[in-house]
Amino acid sequence: MNDSSSIDTSALPVHVGIIMDGNGRWAKKRNLLRTNGHTEGLKRAKEIAQAACDIGLKFLTFYVFSTENWKRTEQEVGFLMNLIHSYLLKEFDFCRHNNVRVRMIGDKSRLPESVRADIDKIEKDTENLTGLTICLAINYGGRDELVRGIKRLIESKASSASITEQSVSESLDEPELPDADLIIRTGGEKRLSNFLLWHSAYTELLFSDVLWPDYSKEAFFHDIAEFQKRTRKFGAVPV
Repeated sequence: MNDSSSIDTSALPVHVGIIMDGNGRWAKKRNLLRTNGHTEGLKRAKEIAQAACDIGLKFLTFYVFSTENWKRTEQEVGFLMNLIHSYLLKEFDFCRHNNVRVRMIGDKSRLPESVRADIDKIEKDTENLTGLTICLAINYGGRDELVRGIKRLIESKASSASITEQSVSESLDEPELPDADLIIRTGGEKRLSNFLLWHSAYTELLFSDVLWPDYSKEAFFHDIAEFQKRTRKFGAVPV
């Protein structure tokens, strides 16, 4: 079954990350502009966010814009920044209704001022909400996050003896973000593309051939159910 009835809600992954790949190819197949694919992909992200709320997921991270995406055309980058801006302005009611807290991971410094202001506002407006936490990875790269985290440790004058896995985790963009239990990548590619590198040491990976704008809540529920069939050993031998 491909609906939520196939899921054991008592054994959900705590944190799911999604690499939303395939917007451009979806548009090309329909002789549309790549920007049309991004617009449709945004609709899908909201649908999946609602599905995550419905089943009681705690953390959901969307890979929105990577540190490498600046290599795209100026027109496409500008469209994506405007899309983020318009999306964040409209979504407070959705967050309040669904008890959703929004956080951002990534380097804000290169983002347009309007987008930084939007992120700051939605984070502040939702900071006391206690349901699903949605992390938006914007201008994000796993290596870049680690480099910036190491710089924070150096600036704090931490001694080498005091540096542990815990202290490194606490130096990252969102210290409360737990390791990812499951990362889903749509679009048929089978790689992490610099996503959540620190958080994915023992992540279960699931790759879907479906292009992101065609991904559905039923597909999401199916993928959660597939995750629940796996045995996670974390390097140990099961008894």
